[in-house]
Amino acid sequence: MRDMNTKKIWFVTGSQHLYGPETLKQVSANAEVIAKALDADVSIPVEVVFKPIVTTPDEIRSTCVAASADDDCIGVITWMHTFSPAKMWISGLRALSKPICHLHTQFNRDIPWDSIDMDFMNLNQSAHGGREYGHILTRMRIQRKVVVGHWEAPEVRAALASWAAVALGWDEMRNLKVVRFGDNMRYVSVTCGDKVEAEQVFGFQVNTHGIGDLVAVINESSDAEIDSLCQEYADSYELAPELAKGAARHDSLRETARIEIGMRRFLEAGGYGAFSDTFEDLYGMAQLPGLPVQRLMADGYGFAGEGDWKHAVLVRVLKAMSKGKGKGTSFMEDYTYHFDPAGARCLGSHMLEICPTIAASKPRCEIHALGIGGKADPVRLVFNAATGPAINVSLVDLGNRFRFLVNEVESVTIPQDMPKLPVARVLWDAKPNLATAAEAWIQAGGAHHTAFSFDVTAEQIELLAEMSGVECVFIDGTTEMRRFKQDLRTGEVYYGIRGI
Repeated sequence: MRDMNTKKIWFVTGSQHLYGPETLKQVSANAEVIAKALDADVSIPVEVVFKPIVTTPDEIRSTCVAASADDDCIGVITWMHTFSPAKMWISGLRALSKPICHLHTQFNRDIPWDSIDMDFMNLNQSAHGGREYGHILTRMRIQRKVVVGHWEAPEVRAALASWAAVALGWDEMRNLKVVRFGDNMRYVSVTCGDKVEAEQVFGFQVNTHGIGDLVAVINESSDAEIDSLCQEYADSYELAPELAKGAARHDSLRETARIEIGMRRFLEAGGYGAFSDTFEDLYGMAQLPGLPVQRLMADGYGFAGEGDWKHAVLVRVLKAMSKGKGKGTSFMEDYTYHFDPAGARCLGSHMLEICPTIAASKPRCEIHALGIGGKADPVRLVFNAATGPAINVSLVDLGNRFRFLVNEVESVTIPQDMPKLPVARVLWDAKPNLATAAEAWIQAGGAHHTAFSFDVTAEQIELLAEMSGVECVFIDGTTEMRRFKQDLRTGEVYYGIRGI
């Protein structure tokens, strides 16, 4: 995977020469104070870099071109300390390819009632300088995040941190490499899609390797590597007795370790940040890779089953957006319903591949028959998920465009043991209720696969959609079907015309 620790956000401040050198010197000093304070805020997941103030069209264009060319720059926070005539920004904004956050703030929090004079007014013109700048962005149809308030306020810092996390995810999406081991599950619709169009819109690239290419690398795993990884399994999880060293199924655990070593080596060598496989295409592999996939996801890789490259991308992007957080993100599937009139709920799971970052407690490492795939019994981690607010996100190819679909949910305690269901699982209340949420999801064409996250918010998915210019549809506590279907029809017209 790519190194995210070098990523930066540029802090760019606009002004003009009308006010004289002393005022511009103060503008620069104040901007540097704000930039350094934001950089020191641990909630913002990347470095914030102060850039020299811009006061002419040439300076603005030069800064925007440099930001676009810098691979480590993932976005630009812009602030109009004074009035900065917006026609100066046109050429630069045309050249800028990075996300924009418009910070509409001012250096001072309060009006100094007793001392305010025209010198103070000339220096502190964010109120109308920001509106001038906002007008040109709107006229140029440039999507951006607008954050309003004093730069020291907690809610402003939180909004900037949220936007920065999305910019980090967008940068990852733009540069992500995805490998499919084999093709899609046969006859399935939603896991397919236009990979060429996806690369044009989002930037990520998807390519396929035959399962034999992976098996060749798996078979290179040494006994010493396998021994070491099996010990890591024993140290990290509650290992089922039959998998322990010297026990009856220990050879299955060793085969699992062999697969993980090979998969990890293949992904690292290819620079892949996400991957997919399918149980219909595993020729040469002894097991469906359950535990290896779970552990790779826990380390940040994106994954989705049955050749579903779109949701493998989503899992990786949401994990990138969760940098510095720890509640967890996973590949997910709506598996079965609990239609209790007292509270209908959905049980989410998959055959094997749910990420242990969402586990409520230490997972148990077990081996069981799978029933499909025709392979040896696979090793997997079994656990119940943590509880709390979360989202399910789908990325859908509608043929003429893409759509993000978000459902806000509440993960709840599983009320009873399920001793005959040896998989990882999560039980949730879908907002506003299961019947409406499921109907809306189906009307919107959502996939049966999702990226499930305790860390990422619906608002952040909206920001990600805006950065990519793609439709985003929400199912939440306010969803009502008549309005929802009208919103879908409106989106069909607007985004259909745009062709995105």
